[in-house]
Amino acid sequence: MKLPDSKLNIKLAAFDIDDTLINDEKRLSHRTTLALQEAVKKGIYVVLCSGRAENGILPYVRALNIAGSQQGRFLIAFNGAEIFDLHTRSEIYSQVLSPNIQKFVNQEAEKRGLAAITYDSSTIYAGVDSKWARADAELCNLNFEKISNYEAFLETPRHKMLVPASPKEVEDFREFLLKSIGDKVDVFISKPFFLEILPRAIGKGNAVLWLCDHLKINPKEAICFGDSMNDESMLTNVGIGVAMKNAFDYIKDVATFTTRYDNNEDGVADFLEEFVL
Repeated sequence: MKLPDSKLNIKLAAFDIDDTLINDEKRLSHRTTLALQEAVKKGIYVVLCSGRAENGILPYVRALNIAGSQQGRFLIAFNGAEIFDLHTRSEIYSQVLSPNIQKFVNQEAEKRGLAAITYDSSTIYAGVDSKWARADAELCNLNFEKISNYEAFLETPRHKMLVPASPKEVEDFREFLLKSIGDKVDVFISKPFFLEILPRAIGKGNAVLWLCDHLKINPKEAICFGDSMNDESMLTNVGIGVAMKNAFDYIKDVATFTTRYDNNEDGVADFLEEFVL
């Protein structure tokens, strides 16, 4: 296990949500909440950084009660395709998939009996009402809406698409998309049953770097916490990447440090208390 040998000088801290900041019951612990609030009091920007849409992140921002401060005003959604300013209620950074890409992904998914879903800040949209789309909506606390003319609906560019399926179907479709449009999009597996499609060269790491530049913060003074493959870019693009004890082994290998405890044992709070606050 890799741990710091002294206190770290941090000005911005970005946190993945699922399996990192929250426990398996999808809750923020009291200890973790206090640790992030203490970070804000010390002048550290605290940024929740998730594949979720904005409304899927906001309940945790509210639970932390930090949005009213300068250091708690930003969140990163859609795996880095959007940065949202809670004070101005506006996007300050946005990247989207083109209609042609969205239609291609949807058509190829349908050929395989799969459903490609897309999002706005509050709703998941799909052309078919599937158990997978409903499961994602429930996981992220979003509404679900079935669109009758989904092909026409995809004329509007959006931040990301997701194809939920069995792990085997997800891996097979990932290989196809990488070969066919891998030069135009980023394709990765965020959970074994979720295949995510985002604009090319857009990820959590790119968004954190953009926000550091926006705030005039040296990326070497930023720390990021994560557990999964969609966290890799932010764990490697900034000065300090921290993998959770429960992270994939590959993520632990590329991270600077690893927490002593997992997401059910306040791993984030323990690391912050010991090495940052």
